[in-house]
Amino acid sequence: MAQYAILIYDTPEAGEYTPEQQAQSKRHANDLVDSGAMVAAYALQSPDTATSLHGDMVTDGPFVDAKEVVAGVCIIEAPDLDAALELARRNPALQWGRGGVEVRPVAGSIPPR
Repeated sequence: MAQYAILIYDTPEAGEYTPEQQAQSKRHANDLVDSGAMVAAYALQSPDTATSLHGDMVTDGPFVDAKEVVAGVCIIEAPDLDAALELARRNPALQWGRGGVEVRPVAGSIPPR
């Protein structure tokens, strides 16, 4: 089975998730665990906690200044991209209108054709 990273994007000015949004996210994560698809998941702290490396230079803050930032990532197993996209579509972040998700295959995990 192939592995896919689901990158969860959010707008930095949106602030912390409400208790209801946190509960929705927890339910979604539990559904992925119960289905056997979840390999790992991590919420990231806000972009102002980032430290970036550019060559020999170390700076505070995210790597790029962007309208949306990566708020979390989860790794799932799915038989193919279509199945991974179906799981990603269920992410409640898509319903909040603040960001989106990106699905990318994990290098080396795609089964041969």
